[in-house]
Amino acid sequence: MGKLILVITTALFTATIAQAQTYPAKPIRLIVPFPPGGPADAIARPLAQKLSESLGQPVVVENRPGATGTIGASLVAKSPPDGYTLLLGTSNELTMSPGLYEKLPYHPSEDFTPLTPVIVFPNILVTHPTLPPKTVAEFVTLARARPGAINFATSGAGGTNHLTGELFRAVTKIKINFVPYKGGGPAVVDLMGGHVEAMFATMPSAITFVQNRKLKALLVTDQKRWKIAPDVPSAKEAGMPSVNVITWNGVLGPAGLPAVIRTRLHTEIVTASNTQDMKDRMAAQAAEVATTSVEEFAATLKRDFAQWVKVIKDAGIRLN
Repeated sequence: MGKLILVITTALFTATIAQAQTYPAKPIRLIVPFPPGGPADAIARPLAQKLSESLGQPVVVENRPGATGTIGASLVAKSPPDGYTLLLGTSNELTMSPGLYEKLPYHPSEDFTPLTPVIVFPNILVTHPTLPPKTVAEFVTLARARPGAINFATSGAGGTNHLTGELFRAVTKIKINFVPYKGGGPAVVDLMGGHVEAMFATMPSAITFVQNRKLKALLVTDQKRWKIAPDVPSAKEAGMPSVNVITWNGVLGPAGLPAVIRTRLHTEIVTASNTQDMKDRMAAQAAEVATTSVEEFAATLKRDFAQWVKVIKDAGIRLN
């Protein structure tokens, strides 16, 4: 029996080494769980091009939108762990959706092999220019004087804009009204039109309008100021360090990805992401390249999941 186990173990080890030596031997799919032309696409396509060059096989971006990212994520979770199907995932479907839906076709920490984040960006509290407050403190004072009268736009129930607003509401003890839209774009448009008063927009979606003074920015949901918005205070400066919301886009594979393939992919993705060309592309979209180790990315997933589960539970949100 001992010899049989040794033979099987040796065979498996040999097969793994052989797989690593020939990997990749065919095209790799990079699943983007959102429609073409969106922010995730703007990351996935230049990254895929660079990986195609370094890996010697085509890395093909495949959009699988639907159900706020969960359809594409589910596809990857159920794929063979051979390194040929990867996910360009976001914090939305991997750390927020699991707390929002009673049933999901995957578990964020059990059904994926985290590789590395590629970019990060904060949210930014923006208001219509005619709203009087010039600081967060003044905004909170106004909200307390007019409970339930200030309308916050969101990109939809349970999205990052909504949940950041819920976190802000809980920290400041104010009463605000959330108005869901079918996406961040329409929400920002209505905010500029004066149909709603405020919004926690993603930095990439709002910064141009802040720079053009079509929106007024009061807060960045980070512990530090951002170079692209140097005049906007951080949450820490505003005395609200717990309003710390950093959205990330990163690459993951299915659970059980062999260590040698995981290491190869991690190395290639980190190298490709940190080229000056990629850094410049991402900076133009108000995002920063921020790769980490596999272990650090796994810890980020768990930490963010715990944060949002609490926010969602405290707010009493449940989606079908």
